[in-house]
Amino acid sequence: MIRIFAVLNLLALAACGADGEPVTPSMNTTVSITSSGVVTSTGVTVRKGPVTLGMSL
Repeated sequence: MIRIFAVLNLLALAACGADGEPVTPSMNTTVSITSSGVVTSTGVTVRKGPVTLGMSL
């Protein structure tokens, strides 16, 4: 759980512009219906130059 919060803090720091111009994060959400029920997936990506940071839940 602490690792998840650490990654979220890192993404927030990168997105706020602490190291330069602010970077707008992109978010992708998927909802699927399977035989087991409804499955949701959400991902957040921050890209700056050749570096991409992403997290999916």
